[in-house]
Amino acid sequence: MCQHQPPCPSADSADREAARPMANHPEQGWSLLCNGVLLFEDTGELLPDGQIIAPHRPRAGAVA
Repeated sequence: MCQHQPPCPSADSADREAARPMANHPEQGWSLLCNGVLLFEDTGELLPDGQIIAPHRPRAGAVA
């Protein structure tokens, strides 16, 4: 799906969120990445195969 050079990470790679946005709708809380991942404002994801990745935003007040 990605035509960038170097290519963006695939939807099944650990760094899939680093892919470039192809459509960005902050007013609706989501972006479509060039690897087919729907990335939501709450850090949840919907992968092209239908797999759901739960939000993984750090908890407020959590120490990193």
